Amino acid sequence: MTTQTLTKDDVYEALKDVYDPEIPVNVVDLGLIYGVEVEEGNVDVTMTLTFAGCGMGPYIAQQAEWRIAEMDSVEDVNVELTFDPPWTPDLITEDGKKLLGLD
Repeated sequence: MTTQTLTKDDVYEALKDVYDPEIPVNVVDLGLIYGVEVEEGNVDVTMTLTFAGCGMGPYIAQQAEWRIAEMDSVEDVNVELTFDPPWTPDLITEDGKKLLGLD
């Protein structure tokens, strides 16, 4: 039996399926993912929101957690929201800028 090794890239790829309902760009391309750690099936994600008072914050974090939990080889998921450093539009990827018409 072969077990696929889960990588950070796999997690980032899965998180591209998670969107802020108010912005048609995924959380990776928006620059909301600050870090991903993968260790033996445990995934820790540090992410932020476009602004601290974002009412959709808990929803987006839950969607991220659920999306990662669906992946093969994932045992446990922890998604932590942080506002340090605060998000700025400079964190949007080139793909994200294209989707938002900012390029």
